Amino acid sequence: AHPGRTQGWVDTKLYFGLGPADDLSKGVSETAWRDFLDREVTPRFPAGLSVLDVYGQWENKGSSTPERLRSKLLVIDYEDNPENRAKIAAIRSAWKQKTGNQSVLMVTAPADVSF
Repeated sequence: AHPGRTQGWVDTKLYFGLGPADDLSKGVSETAWRDFLDREVTPRFPAGLSVLDVYGQWENKGSSTPERLRSKLLVIDYEDNPENRAKIAAIRSAWKQKTGNQSVLMVTAPADVSF
C-alpha cells in the first residue's frame, strides 16, 4: 500500500559492523545477519527496506589504528514520528546487545518520497 503522504519522511542509513574484513571466520555470519534482520528489523519496518554490503573502517576507543570491517548498510525510509524513531533506536540497541559493538552509525536526512 502506498502512503497517502510523502512529505515529512526521513531517509535513515544504519551501518552495522559484522567483523574483520580480512577474516571471514570472525564476527557475524551472513546467516546470523539475516536472522537479525528477520527478528529485529523486518517486524518493525515490514513495508520495505534495503540492505547493501559495504566495507568500512572504524577506530575503536583507545586504538591508534582503524579496524577494517565487513559491514551492512541498512536503508529505511519512513514517516518521521516518535514511534518510528523509537523503532530505529531499538534496532540499534538490539545490534549492540547482540554483538557487543560500541555503536551503530546512523545518518538521517529529510526525504520527499514518491512511489
